[in-house]
Amino acid sequence: MSKTIADAFKNGKAFIPFITAGDPSIEKTKEFILAMEKAGADLIEIGIPFSDPIAEGVVIQEADIRSLANGTTTDDVFRMVGELREVTDMPLVFMTYLNIVFYYGYEKFFANCEKVGISGIIIPDMPYEEKGECEKIAAAHGVEVVSMIAPTSEERIKMIAEQAKGFLYVVSSLGVTGVRSEIKTDLATILSHIKEVTDTPAAIGFGINTPEQAKKMSEIADGVIVGSAIVRIVAKYGDEATPYIEEYVKSMKDAIR
Repeated sequence: MSKTIADAFKNGKAFIPFITAGDPSIEKTKEFILAMEKAGADLIEIGIPFSDPIAEGVVIQEADIRSLANGTTTDDVFRMVGELREVTDMPLVFMTYLNIVFYYGYEKFFANCEKVGISGIIIPDMPYEEKGECEKIAAAHGVEVVSMIAPTSEERIKMIAEQAKGFLYVVSSLGVTGVRSEIKTDLATILSHIKEVTDTPAAIGFGINTPEQAKKMSEIADGVIVGSAIVRIVAKYGDEATPYIEEYVKSMKDAIR
């Protein structure tokens, strides 16, 4: 039985790394995920590659292109997670685009998620108002649809937070994913609005890449999400990236303990 999203937040602040499946290969992705778990990751986001990832900056876009060029399919990603489940019960969530899920078929997709123990899914291009059908089918298979909260109006933040499942993905800045030298959004106010209406954990992502940034964000949030910085390590070291990823994840987890 794999752990749930809630389990990731039970032992203090959660560190949530992201990795693109199939870059540089499915076998290596599996290795990277186990290395991140060993280094202290509490929950891992696995990106199912998509040809038009509109929420992503150039680092993750290029990783998607590399993965798709390798021939990575959604079935390959499911198979990999199934193999991971033979050796780990850590919480795993998918991050992908609505097109992928829709064309795969909602029922088939979420049935497979249940089969391999995927706890949740993040779909950046699915408007909050349109998540009904998808969320209903996901819930029937024990998969929580994670809502994203951008720096928008207080009313909208509270509306989304009140109905949140799993955890809330708080977007640190407007724009796409990517490494940022500083984050200027008033996140403390956003987090206080969230906490007024829900006990669901809130994790901050987009742009975080140094232990100092991670520590600062963990002081106001329940968790910290890092993607581009890890994908950049993969781009740089390819098949040899495992020790570098492990070292980086450990440094980030240590910063938020």
